Amino acid sequence: MKKSPLLVKDDPRTRELVARSILENGPSSAVILSERLGITPAGIRRHLDALVDEGILESRQPHAALIRGRGRPSKVFLMTDGGRQQFEHSYDDLAVAALKFMASQTSQDSLKNFADSRAADMEKTLSSAMATQKSKSAKILAMANSLTAQGYAATVMDREHGIELCQHHCPIAHVASEFPQLCESETQALSRLLGTHVQRLATIAHGDGVCTTYIPTGGNQ
Repeated sequence: MKKSPLLVKDDPRTRELVARSILENGPSSAVILSERLGITPAGIRRHLDALVDEGILESRQPHAALIRGRGRPSKVFLMTDGGRQQFEHSYDDLAVAALKFMASQTSQDSLKNFADSRAADMEKTLSSAMATQKSKSAKILAMANSLTAQGYAATVMDREHGIELCQHHCPIAHVASEFPQLCESETQALSRLLGTHVQRLATIAHGDGVCTTYIPTGGNQ
């Protein structure tokens, strides 16, 4: 016997369920969501309208390859960049759980190897961005711009005998608070790229408002 769809009230938990279904399954129409979640089409559309108004979802016409049969194709709804950010910590929790499991099954060296591998990938990206720069200050600025493109919202500030690299956002802060090896490997990567010892003065993962890295220049920038 087919289960009757549920008629739901404007429950924020149900709205989150709708958004998460789109995040995990990709662009979906109201009809597909109704069938997937067992909620009446009217209830689904009410939640979709609210999520669009909040900037979490956006609607568009489906890709031509997905249109079958005659008639006007149904709009599909997909997650916006802002909407994805609202679910960051959910994926962070999964990452933390995965790393904890790995640590329980293997040695601590495997965690460090993972952190070093991730930092090496970041190092390659930053090295490419810095390759054409000559002065240290220009290299640091190119590094900051590349970090910003990776979601770190980085800026630079001149200090006596050095430069502070400030990262105002950390996409992995929740994970790094559990596994400081990630921050340590990143710091070592920055040192290798700049050819000098750098010092982390503060980190978001440890509760500071910004990740701050001091880079000595010896007055020669």
